[in-house]
Amino acid sequence: MHNASPNTDALSKFDSMPDAAHVRVPVVAGLYGCSKMTVWRRAKDGTIPAPKKLSTRVTAWNVGELRRALAAVKKGGA
Repeated sequence: MHNASPNTDALSKFDSMPDAAHVRVPVVAGLYGCSKMTVWRRAKDGTIPAPKKLSTRVTAWNVGELRRALAAVKKGGA
């Protein structure tokens, strides 16, 4: 039986998610290959898109915004 965590599952299905979907910090860290703390630092300095506050205890990133940011990085060769 496959016991993937929800974050691993979301990361593996990122390409098939709609642009309007949202993902949490562990998925963003996986996409960028960095730690969760680095995700927060990069969001603060504008290197990656800012997250959205969905409720008092839930902050997440828009999938469409992340795709565009990742495409720009890839296009720029970074």
